[in-house]
This record gives sequence, C-alpha cells and structure tokens, in this order.
Amino acid sequence: MSDDITRAAELLKEHRESIDRLDAILVYTLGERFKHTQAVGRLKAAHDLPASDPAREEKQIARLEDMAKRADLDPEFAKNFLNFIIAEVIQHHKKHKE
Repeated sequence: MSDDITRAAELLKEHRESIDRLDAILVYTLGERFKHTQAVGRLKAAHDLPASDPAREEKQIARLEDMAKRADLDPEFAKNFLNFIIAEVIQHHKKHKE
C-alpha cells in the first residue's frame, strides 16, 4: 500500500471517529433538550396554556438561522431541522393535554 493511500485511510478513520463522536453529542443533546421540552409541556398542560407559541417559534428560527450562518451551516437546513424539532415538541405538548 502506498504512503498516500495509507495516509488517506488514516485521515478517513479520524474523520469517521469525529463524526461518530459528534453523532453521540447530537443524540444526547437532543435527549436533554426533549427532557426540558417535556417539562414545558407538562407545565403548559397544568396551567391550560397553548401547546404552541408561534412568536417564540419565530424568534427561535431566526436565532438558529443566524447561528447557522455564523457556523457556516446552510440556514435553510437549520430552519428545517428546528421546524422538525418544534413539530415533535408540539405533538408531545398536545399529548400532555389529553
């Protein structure tokens, strides 16, 4: 095996290990986030508050798009990702009201 191929294989392995660590961070971070949103859902249900808060959602989306730009991440992807999370959270909140 040539030195170039060996080095490429080492770099590939390093990148994949980093990706695996980042995937773990994402999963555990989302788990922690959902713990908090579930607590918010229970609070909203206990106080008969609406499951969604469009004004907050709009602010959060704008905030995330700004962060995405600064992180060199496609803002549209970030917006779609947050919209997906918000939809999941709202579904959880609605379940608490039932």
